[in-house]
Amino acid sequence: MTVSHTSVFTPMAAELPPNVTEDTVTTINADLADNHVATLDGKDQTELAAVAADARAHGIPLNIVVVPGAPGHESLRDLATEVGGTQHGTVLVLSDDWAGTYSDTISRVRLEWAEDKAKFNGGHSAEAAQHFVDKLEQPEAVSWTAIASVLLAGTAAVVVGLYFVKSRRRAEPATPVAVSGTEGDRAATS
Repeated sequence: MTVSHTSVFTPMAAELPPNVTEDTVTTINADLADNHVATLDGKDQTELAAVAADARAHGIPLNIVVVPGAPGHESLRDLATEVGGTQHGTVLVLSDDWAGTYSDTISRVRLEWAEDKAKFNGGHSAEAAQHFVDKLEQPEAVSWTAIASVLLAGTAAVVVGLYFVKSRRRAEPATPVAVSGTEGDRAATS
């Protein structure tokens, strides 16, 4: 089977979780307006609203959406991206076992790192959301910017060093090579 080059570079369409339509997204956006929490299954929003308020107090503009069941991870991320297009900040979408995130202020790496703690909480949305916020508030153990800078500086130093060595070799005068062996001896004896 041949794959055309256009099919490889075509972005995939967003796939929202089952039973979530564009009207549902509109309802979610309206529900987020009062306490930054929307639940599609009618759960009590009190604990989740406290987590969202605490996150906002610590500088994380968090919106939390809870969907019933266990839809795929990609569809939760697509829903978070869809909601994030109008809500701005960070969106956490939780299901019974998965989490999907979107943020216009936090890197994908940090989101994934925090998202891992929010997964597999058996439908305990408030605990999952609190784990997510706790991870986001932790400082990074390793500064990837510093590591990347050191690697870039090291690479630049190696390139400059190799250029210096090569330019010195080019500037050295060529030394004649001594001829040894049978042809040199024959020429001398003849």
